[in-house]
Amino acid sequence: MNYSKAKVNFDTGAFGTCIGKDYLQLILPEWKTHPFPVEGVQCSSSSNNMYTLGTLDTNIEFSHPAGSVRIKKEIVVMDNCTSQNIIFGDYYLNIHDIEINNHKDRYFPIGENSKQKFAFYNMCKQITLVSSNIDSYREEFVTDQLLEAQINQSLSPKMRHDLIDVL
Repeated sequence: MNYSKAKVNFDTGAFGTCIGKDYLQLILPEWKTHPFPVEGVQCSSSSNNMYTLGTLDTNIEFSHPAGSVRIKKEIVVMDNCTSQNIIFGDYYLNIHDIEINNHKDRYFPIGENSKQKFAFYNMCKQITLVSSNIDSYREEFVTDQLLEAQINQSLSPKMRHDLIDVL
């Protein structure tokens, strides 16, 4: 696993989480060995259409003296995104109980333990992107979770692989 510090933009107007290929190349040069292709996904920004290159399964870690929080995420890699940060969309803000408060202290709590408050000012120094090899997770999922599953035997190996990817 590789650890890279990264900047994150919390965007309540964005649904998903994405990163531009140029910024990803800067913080995680070996990224091209990890993404999975994405087909049929259409994304757009306020100014133009966005083109997807694939998804990257990773962990984002928010470091904090009271205890770090690690969030497993799927980040969409965008070909023509010029942003120099990870765009953390509203869907993941809600699913991980991230509340953005406009208090004078400019902080946000994550998760059930609202005592873990992360200051906006220091966040670009504290966020860590952890690349992970999805193959090990996939193998574990197939052997542990799908052990008793009855997958149709008439599926081709590619169809079976695609089905497991969806699961």
